[in-house]
Amino acid sequence: MQILMLNVPHPSIGSSISDHLPPLGLLSIAGPLIDAGYCVKLIDGEIGTRCEREVLDRTEAAAPDIVLLGHCGSTSAHPVIARVAQSLRLRLPDVVIVYGGVYPTYHWREILATERSIDIIVRGEGEHTCLRVINALVANDDLASVPGIAYRNGEEVVSTPRAPLIQNLDFYRVAWELIDHQQYTYWGGRRAIGIQFSRGCPHHCTFCGQRGFWTRWRHRDPAQLAMELARLHREHGVEVVNFADENPIASRSQWKAFLEALISQNVELTLVASARADDIVRDADILHLYKRAGFERLLLGTDNTDEETLIKIAKGSSTATDRQAVRLLRRHNILSLATFAVGFDVETDRDYWRALRQLLVLDADQISIVYATPHRWTSFYSESSERRVIQLDLRWWDYKHQVLATQLPTWRVFAWVKVIEATLQLRPAAIRRTLRHQDLRLRSAMRWYTGLGRQVWPREIRNFLFRERRTNNGPTVRELWGDPQEHEGFAMAVPSIKTQVSINCKSRNE
Repeated sequence: MQILMLNVPHPSIGSSISDHLPPLGLLSIAGPLIDAGYCVKLIDGEIGTRCEREVLDRTEAAAPDIVLLGHCGSTSAHPVIARVAQSLRLRLPDVVIVYGGVYPTYHWREILATERSIDIIVRGEGEHTCLRVINALVANDDLASVPGIAYRNGEEVVSTPRAPLIQNLDFYRVAWELIDHQQYTYWGGRRAIGIQFSRGCPHHCTFCGQRGFWTRWRHRDPAQLAMELARLHREHGVEVVNFADENPIASRSQWKAFLEALISQNVELTLVASARADDIVRDADILHLYKRAGFERLLLGTDNTDEETLIKIAKGSSTATDRQAVRLLRRHNILSLATFAVGFDVETDRDYWRALRQLLVLDADQISIVYATPHRWTSFYSESSERRVIQLDLRWWDYKHQVLATQLPTWRVFAWVKVIEATLQLRPAAIRRTLRHQDLRLRSAMRWYTGLGRQVWPREIRNFLFRERRTNNGPTVRELWGDPQEHEGFAMAVPSIKTQVSINCKSRNE
């Protein structure tokens, strides 16, 4: 039984110009399969030419029995995955195609109804579920016995009860042996990996689906993770670790234990991660451990600069806390990357002008501007259900492109975003830190980030003017996607007994 993990080329600008991290999700699925005795290979379409035809040629040459598809950029990668699956079905008619990720977890009904090339969808965490799917396929058992999946049975779509949560995140391992570590770099060409310390988040931000998808916050054993990172450094030369968690530092005690365990390993690693500003303030007395462990940058999910908006999106933080976190990190020689989301409300020129002034006061080292995106499994979807959608192409639903209409024309929103970015990155303080930061490593990191910006900017402008097609009179959010799914709570929530959902499986285009 030949199993192939396939990571498709992603359409985003970042995927085409920047360093790449290994496909952590697929590698996490592969570990249990290899340990169960299966032959597993990986084709990473993000490495090399990024040509779909070449990826298909390599897949066909591998002659797999089962192809597992997935991507960390779940929603925006779906059109590519659907296209690749269709081509694979023509080339390999008998191959079983299994698809997993956040987007298919929630949109399994529509996908199985319209994408006849996809056979099985894994909903939620995949390590245990995928292993059970493969075991059932090999033994020719009924897939109805496998929790946490949806599949097509003739013209009927079948969903099974939700799979139980993985309680022990250390029970399954990541199949690092499937990759050539030399091909994966970050932070300016340094050998890198992505890793998870935890899954989920204890907070209830309306725009984020982490809590719903992962259900509750869980973490790995701090000492075991520290040993794994040390081994990867010593055996494979890994220099940079990018934490894929939304909120790895949610538990002060467990995070402190991890920092101390990693320090005791005595390895020189560069660490980057996301964090909440209030947790950074909470950890003011142990930030020296962050630095000793190797942290060079923390992405602060500040998300907005307006107090009313922060309350509306249930952020549970404040602008004063955000400013305090930035200053604490600077005091400990750790870079801060602040996020600002456009489009939570129907914004005006005055709102963007106020945001610019407040971001200048925040004074973070770097800025990342994103666009609020109404995914069906979040509370924000319900809040924005009657707003118009101006971008119908899922490839651009990647948080870096405007999806929802505002009072301003699209070109003016885009112009404001570029003005804010340019003002913040070209102000004297930012230039001074980039050119003359006292820490040579951080100076190098700042220059790398600035260099990325110089590559991204022209492409974003060119795409906005010539590639991205928008509509001035699009459907409402509800008209586009239907009823919200936040009421399900748990990502894989279905009735406690097997349900069979009859869906017309003919494509809408037929």
